[in-house]
Parts: sequence; C-alpha cells; structure tokens
Amino acid sequence: MEPKSSEPYHQQVDDETIVLDNNELENLLSSLPKERSIITPYKYQYQGFWYSVPLLLGVITCQKHFQPRENDIFIVTAPKSGTTWMKAILYALINREAHPPKTPHHPLLNNAPRDLVPFLEFLSPSEYDSVCNSPDKSMRIFATHIPVSNFPESITSSLSNCRVVYMCRDIKDNFVSLFHFANKANLRPSPISLEDAFNSYCKGVSAVGPVWDQILGYWKESQEKPHKVLFMKYEEMKNEPKSQMRRLANFLGVPFSVEEENSGMVDQIISLCSFESMTKVDVNKMGNFVDGFTNSSFFRKGVVGDWRNCLTPDMASRLDEITEEKFRGSGLSL
Repeated sequence: MEPKSSEPYHQQVDDETIVLDNNELENLLSSLPKERSIITPYKYQYQGFWYSVPLLLGVITCQKHFQPRENDIFIVTAPKSGTTWMKAILYALINREAHPPKTPHHPLLNNAPRDLVPFLEFLSPSEYDSVCNSPDKSMRIFATHIPVSNFPESITSSLSNCRVVYMCRDIKDNFVSLFHFANKANLRPSPISLEDAFNSYCKGVSAVGPVWDQILGYWKESQEKPHKVLFMKYEEMKNEPKSQMRRLANFLGVPFSVEEENSGMVDQIISLCSFESMTKVDVNKMGNFVDGFTNSSFFRKGVVGDWRNCLTPDMASRLDEITEEKFRGSGLSL
C-alpha cells in the first residue's frame, strides 16, 4: 500500500538524479485535482487515477525509468484485493522446484510475501536489477497497484513478453477491507468514519481509484491480449483453488507435470499460501512494513462476503448499482 511519507517530496534516482525536485513536485501537485481520501488525508488525481504523494512519485519514477526483462511477471491488484496472498502464490508457484512447498525452511515461512515480491512503484531505479526472486534470470516477479493506462510504456509495448496477472475482488468486500485497513494504519489525524470512507469510495477517491476503472482497464486488456494478461477473481481463487492454480501455472508457462499432480504439489502450494498458514508465520505477526503499516495489518479475515457484517443494505445496493453501471456492456460481472 502507501508508505507514510510527506517530507521531503523528492525521490532519488541512483543517489544522484532527482526525479522531481521539491519545486517541480509542488507545481505538479498544485495543478492536479485534490480530494480528501480514505487511507491518507488527501489524494491527487494523476492521469485519471487518485494517488498519495509517495505513490504518485513511484508511478512517475517507474514510468520514466523501468525497463522490463524478457519474461517479467507483474501481479496487479486494486489495494485490498488479495495482493499479499497472490504474492505468496506466485512466488511459491514459480520457485516450486528450488523451494518445494513442504520444505521446513521455505522462504515464505521466514519472510513476509511483500519482502519476497516487492512493489514496483516503491523501488528506486537502482533497485530494479537487484530483484532476484525467480530461478530464471530473465524473469522477475513484481507486484503493483498501477492501472494499465498508467503502466510504463516499456511494459505495455507489443514487443514486451511480460505477463500480467490481475486479480480483482467483489467491490463490497474490497471497500470493507480498505476501510478497516485505513483505520489500522497511522496515516490520518483521526480514524475515518464508515460514512466518510463510503462517500469517498463511491466518488472513486480511494487508493489508485476509481477501483471500477482500474478493474475494467485490465479486463479489456485480458480480452484483447489473453496471452499477456490473465484476469482472475478473488472469489474464484477461494472457491476453486485447484483449478485456478492450474490455470495460473498454464498462463505463466510453468504447468504442473503429471508427477507433480500425483505428488500433491497443487495442494501443497495452496496450503502453504493459505490465510491460516501465513497468519501463523512470525514475520507476518510482528514488525513494520513501513511507518504506519504493521506486517499484521495486511491480514484481517481473508474471507468472501464479510461486507454483510459492515455495510447497511442501502450501502450495498449503492455499490452494486455503481458496479453494474460501470461494467455495463463490457461482459464483466462481479
């Protein structure tokens, strides 16, 4: 999610070059629409989506400097749509030969998923090449919340062989998870009320929102470029984990062999990356991701349908109405 940072605004590139100095950033921010938001006090609208200042800087940085390798993989989500879960799944899937899921010293038992699979927009250019989380030197695994229209052109180019795995979540559950996460974080002067958070969300002013626009962008890409973009749903991954795991492995070009199927490899990865398993790992129960975000704040319930315990019927209906309107004619339903 969003690191706690407001001063200084500049970001270093290779410890020498500044992406935007303070004056340039202040001029940029003053030219952008600004709204109160859910997790941080304010968001700025840049290229159609709402960003905090640190995330905005990260997007601009990778737009200018990121160069993909031939087989890089990107896990993309809207915040609070199963990002941490998908990081663990892809890491375990890609590295299953080097790190069998049943090994007692598997990296996921000693490292938080966000440490094994970094967020692209939180890296400096000098760190891109140091990412080494795959047995294939031409492949790195990154996570990101960046909408496809804001992706670095180097990734979206037709010449790139990079693959994108996008996972979305039921809008109502996404909002409820985001609301609870916001009040676990320490980035606001005071907790935000459910009503204020709901109004901001419906206006699209949430982390990298509007969430509907981000989802629809990747849905369209998956329809036009199914060999490059795999569109997945949180609920299907929860309800049909084996078939979805096989679908994911096939898309990434690392299908399960007959021997792996017979040995229970699919079940082993599912078990290793389950909510129950990850919440028992010490590193996920203590420590900080960045200031304002504890490692434990990334794990709440991990269930489908929890919105029923939080939203009023009118709130649920309102989100359903917006979703239906936004996705009408697209062939997508959530």
